[in-house]
Amino acid sequence: METRVTALPKLFIGLDIHKSSWKIHCSTDLFSGKSFSMEPHCEILYKYVQKHYPDHQVSIAYEAGCFGYAAHREFESYGWQSLVVNPADIHRKGKEQYTKTDRIDAQLISRELKDGRLDSIGIVGEEQECFRSLFRRRYSLSKDLRRIKSMIKMQLLYFGVKLPAEFDNNHWSHAFRNWLEVQEFSHGTANESLASKLRSFRFLDQEFRHISNQLRSYARKHYKKDYYLLKSVPGIGGIVAAGILAELGDLRRFNTLKHLAGYVGIAPGIYQSGTTSRTTGMTPRAQRLMRSYFVEASWQAVRTDPIMQAYYRKHVGKDSKKIIIKVAHKLLSRTLAVIKTETPYVIGVVA
Repeated sequence: METRVTALPKLFIGLDIHKSSWKIHCSTDLFSGKSFSMEPHCEILYKYVQKHYPDHQVSIAYEAGCFGYAAHREFESYGWQSLVVNPADIHRKGKEQYTKTDRIDAQLISRELKDGRLDSIGIVGEEQECFRSLFRRRYSLSKDLRRIKSMIKMQLLYFGVKLPAEFDNNHWSHAFRNWLEVQEFSHGTANESLASKLRSFRFLDQEFRHISNQLRSYARKHYKKDYYLLKSVPGIGGIVAAGILAELGDLRRFNTLKHLAGYVGIAPGIYQSGTTSRTTGMTPRAQRLMRSYFVEASWQAVRTDPIMQAYYRKHVGKDSKKIIIKVAHKLLSRTLAVIKTETPYVIGVVA
């Protein structure tokens, strides 16, 4: 009697990635397998699998982090099913919540993968990944700029230099910068300290402006239609529009507002037990950078759009921080509608 194999055996690989080494756990659909360490190279793992698990259908997963999607793309080039997962999605039971080692992490990923409980995060293409890197560089520069500005003002305050009334604000005009350039302290070391900070400020300011221009230019060239649709929404300027395209990609991939709001993090957490039910504020799981940009855009929308302003006023009396989150949710809804309908936003129109 002839025996035929009706299905390929399956191999599930849990991978805990680090710079100097990888911790691997291999299990099959029949056996729990084993854990081992190896050098951090995809081709070495591929050769190991080819030698010890030939003709297996391979699924592999690792946690999202600073190592990006390069390994994921290489694994997929081998014909493997590859998942990049959110660490929060890996279920830990009992004492596993209080015990953490690289070996245990790899075992948990392999187990969850084998049981079919893991979903991959959204994997962007290389082009969008590079675009996103440029947008995040601008965000990093903005933080550095705020820091150096604080350091400069801190030195003035420390040495008792009072700012003229017209410069005592957050706006760094050219007149204020010229005033800083001519400040003199009683000792040369303090002058050198200020001069060094001003050189850093000028460099960061130039880089910040250059990167901002590059972002807007790239978005206009490669995402022209969606870029101008997004810019029609009050509160969303060129940089925020570029950020949405870089961080969120094509908004058409979100089936519903609930899906998009959950991804961005402008959605309430809910606690319900028996007759007790309450909201717990915004979910901590979020695309934090875009959430902050949408909240900032909401303040501008309230100032420029009568409909959004009326919506804000309807909730006056509550905590202003909670009201603006409601406005941000409404702004997110209209942003999604603008992209899906491919119709520019019209200020003052009830939708």
